[in-house]
Amino acid sequence: MGGTGTRAFVGMGANLGNPAAQLADALDALSDAGVLAACSGVYRSAPIGPEQPPFLNLVAELVVTEGPYELLARCRALEAAAHRVRRERWGPRTLDVDVLLYGEAVLADPELVIPHPRMRERRFVLDPLAELAPELVTIGDLTAVADQECERIAAADRLRDLAAASPDT
Repeated sequence: MGGTGTRAFVGMGANLGNPAAQLADALDALSDAGVLAACSGVYRSAPIGPEQPPFLNLVAELVVTEGPYELLARCRALEAAAHRVRRERWGPRTLDVDVLLYGEAVLADPELVIPHPRMRERRFVLDPLAELAPELVTIGDLTAVADQECERIAAADRLRDLAAASPDT
């Protein structure tokens, strides 16, 4: 990755198909585009919402020259490449990619809210974000979500190994 740009963070999660493979494919696409700066470990978390399989989650740090809406479009393109279908709120998905932070930007409109409106309520976001940018996560944030089931299971560079060992769900 070269050049200068805006520091941004995206959260990713998957629990259908082969979640590890889908996360690895999304990271590869970000790397190929030259925007991936760093990636947290991979976390397994309990779902929020309807009964469904556990999620694999991670946070990617990006350096982008595009604006926040273009980053949102990039996230949606990653979801489309994983054949994401939006059926129900907080339902199962092949890939979910959310813009968490975009530099110091604060946006609130129907299409995009930055910082992500629920990121401080989700341990599966805060734990991996704290790996990459501990200055952005407070002890109070972590304490508030400590009861949520979430465990680090691997480094991101092990996603392909996890994918090979995991049957599709």
